[in-house]
Amino acid sequence: MTATWPFATFASMPPVHIERAKGAYLYDSNGREILDAAGGAIAVNIGHGRVEVADAMRDAVVECSYTVPPWLTPQRERLLERLIRDWLPPGLTRIHLTASGSEGVETLVKIALEYQAACGRPQKAKIIARTPSYHGTTLGALALSGHESRRFGLDHALPPIPDVPVPYALRCPDADVGGYCVRALKEKIDQEDADTVAGILAEPIVGASGGALIPPDGYWQAVRALCDERDILLLTDEVMCGFGRTGTRFALDRWAVEPDVMVAGKGLGGGYAPITGVYGTEAVAETLQQAGMNVMFHTFAALPAACAAADKVLEILDRECLIERAAKTGATLKSQLTESFAEHPHVAEVRGAGLLIAVEVVEDRESLDRYAAEDGITTRITSSGYRRGVSFYPGGTGTQRDIIMIGPPFNIGEREVGRIVETLVAAVDEVTLA
Repeated sequence: MTATWPFATFASMPPVHIERAKGAYLYDSNGREILDAAGGAIAVNIGHGRVEVADAMRDAVVECSYTVPPWLTPQRERLLERLIRDWLPPGLTRIHLTASGSEGVETLVKIALEYQAACGRPQKAKIIARTPSYHGTTLGALALSGHESRRFGLDHALPPIPDVPVPYALRCPDADVGGYCVRALKEKIDQEDADTVAGILAEPIVGASGGALIPPDGYWQAVRALCDERDILLLTDEVMCGFGRTGTRFALDRWAVEPDVMVAGKGLGGGYAPITGVYGTEAVAETLQQAGMNVMFHTFAALPAACAAADKVLEILDRECLIERAAKTGATLKSQLTESFAEHPHVAEVRGAGLLIAVEVVEDRESLDRYAAEDGITTRITSSGYRRGVSFYPGGTGTQRDIIMIGPPFNIGEREVGRIVETLVAAVDEVTLA
C-alpha cells in the first residue's frame, strides 16, 4: 500500500512531489523548475541548498548529536552569543529555545503566567489576543489565534479568549485606524479587569492570517504605554515577521518599541532546521528565578545540529547583507505589483514590508465585497501560479480570505521579481476575469 501524506489530505490540494531545491528554486518529480516565491512556509531566507549550513549541521551531529537542552554545548553557546551580540533588541537578554513556533508561543504564555504569579498576582491569568492572527497549531496557541479555518473542528473544545481587532486599514470602520484599535484594547482591558490580564499577545506585523498588515505609527507606542500602565506584559509573536523578513531585524524595531517577551523562529533556522527562540528581559527571568520557577524544555529543543544551522544562517544573513537586500528587493517587488494591479477590478490592495507582501483579491474593488468562500479563489490562484512555475503562499483565515502571500528567499534578483509579478498577474486574471 502506498503511504498517504499528509495524515488527512485536502481535495483542493493535489499531491506535490519535490525532489530537490537550490537557491530560490524547487524541482519536482517531473523535473519542473518552480520558483519558491513562498519561501516554503515563509521560512526560507538565505535560499535552498547552502552547503556551508549542511557542513555545520554535519559537524554538529558528529561532535554532539544530543544532550538535554539545559546543558551547554559549543553549538548552543555560539548561537546564544551571536543572538545577544548581533541580533536581539538590547533589553532581551534571556533565551529559551524550542523546536517550533507553536512550542515557542506556548512557552511565552507560560512565562507570562508564571511571571505574574511570581509577582504575587496569580489572578492575572488572562491573555488578550487579536483577530485576525495565527499563533500556532497546538491547542493553547490555536485558542489564542483569530483564525477560523485552522480552528475548524476544534473550536468547540478551545477555551474562550478575549480578543481585539488588528489594525487593518483597508477594512477599518474608522479613519483613525491606530486610535480605533488602541481604544478597543483599552475597552477590552477594562471589560476583563486589568487585574486579571497577564499579557497581550500580538504579531507586530500580522503574517499570513491577515496578509502583511502593518499598523500605523504610534499604535505600538500606545500599546506599550498601556501595558506599562496596567502591569500587563507585552508579548510579541515574530515567528514569521522576525529575523529580517520585513526589512529590519525584527518587525517591532521599526517603531523603536521593545516587548517583555518575544518569540521568533522560521527565519532563525532559515528552513534548514526546526528551531525557534523565546527571548525575554532580565526582569522577567530574574522574577521567575527568585520565585523558584523555571521554564520547562521540550526534549528536542536546542538540538546541537539545529543550533549550528541557525548560527550559520544568521552569519550568512549578516555577511551577505541580506536584510538590507530584502528591504530593497521587497520595495521593488511591492512597487511593481502595485503598478501592475493599480486598475485591476478584483485587487483591493498590495501591502507589506520587506519580503512579506500580500495581495488581497476581492469580488468588487469598490465595495470590497469578498468572493464567496465556496468559490475557492485563493486555492485557484495559487494552483494557477504553481502550474505556471511559481509557488505562492495562501493567506487568510476563512473569514479574511483570498489573500495571496509572497515571502521568497532574501537573495532573489531582478529575474525572480519579474517572474513573480508576471505570474501572479496572469494567475489572478485567469481566475477572476475568466
